Amino acid sequence: MTKDLPGAVAPRQNWKKREQMEADELHVLAPYAQKSGESRGRKYPESRHAYRTEFQRDRARIIHARAFRRLEYKTQVFLNGTGDHLRTRLTHSIEVASISRTIARALALNEDLAEAIALAHDLGHSPFGHSGEEMLAECMREHGGFDHNRQSQRVVELLEAAYPAFPGLNLTFEVREGLRKHDEFHEPFRPGGEKYRRPSLEAQIADLGDEITYYSHDLDDAVDFEILRSAQLEEVTIWRQSHESVAARYPDVREPELHKLIIGAIIDAQVRDVLMTSAAAIAGAGVQSADDVRRNAGSLICYSDARHQANQELRRFLYKNVYYHPRVAEVNQRACEMLRAVFEAYLRAPDLLGDGAMRRIESEGLHRTVCDYVAGMTDRYLIEEHSRIKTL
Repeated sequence: MTKDLPGAVAPRQNWKKREQMEADELHVLAPYAQKSGESRGRKYPESRHAYRTEFQRDRARIIHARAFRRLEYKTQVFLNGTGDHLRTRLTHSIEVASISRTIARALALNEDLAEAIALAHDLGHSPFGHSGEEMLAECMREHGGFDHNRQSQRVVELLEAAYPAFPGLNLTFEVREGLRKHDEFHEPFRPGGEKYRRPSLEAQIADLGDEITYYSHDLDDAVDFEILRSAQLEEVTIWRQSHESVAARYPDVREPELHKLIIGAIIDAQVRDVLMTSAAAIAGAGVQSADDVRRNAGSLICYSDARHQANQELRRFLYKNVYYHPRVAEVNQRACEMLRAVFEAYLRAPDLLGDGAMRRIESEGLHRTVCDYVAGMTDRYLIEEHSRIKTL
């Protein structure tokens, strides 16, 4: 153990304060990037952190949320538990975050904001994937409906209960803005201001990153799950072009390595196209600030027309040959019937929900409270709850 000597110079502080990080953003990021130091803040004011920016704090709150941990046991496409290597909502969200950071960094935008939005975008997703979402929407048809994007907002603004001073996670305006993916208009961000059409570029990146991820990785899982044949895949332009590219570089490669390389080539081609097209769109729009982006009529993070058409072809292929394949659809349909049965059982006997959820019935209504509870369930828990309810 050493002692300070009289007259000794104090050791240099070797960690970076938040203020320095914010100053760095002003120098490094593009003028139209959303700077963390210029955040419009949180609904419930909080003191700023000593060594984390506002968007870094948001990212931490999201990954420490219970709703985020539950994504590990929620279906992406193939029912959770049917394969050790198949993707879940959690791995999907991490992959979206990775692609979003790549695009944001290349365009000199705020990586932390893009990543936080990407990590939070599926927090409100129901069990059993899109089939479960459709079933919940049917159950809620006369009671306000259900959409996983709006549900993600409810999770971060109301349902997570990690802090005694406020409901939800109290995320910044910019992250919450990014979760409103399908809003036609956004409310003014200043008193007396006008509604606007587009969120930040970082939010647009997370939205397109989600699309890139499920196009490629759902295809990857379908090949692993052996429901697609080579001849089918060669009908798809994106697959065929990527296969040719891989074969030219690695003429001797065979399965299973081959299709993994093809998936990687698809992702690389998607990201490259987005970077080139978006950079041109941003320059053409002449935006000089994050608010200029919000006032712009169209999205500036985008594909080329040719890539968009190829992706539409891939989307149609996935719906026809993967999402509606009997090995996927029939299993998910049986699971969704369980979801409906559990939902209806809670309506008949709300005391099954537990004290925490029951306290919200007065303010939120019975149907919405049941919907919140069921949407938050993992696949595994809902199946267990269905078995338990049958014995009552």
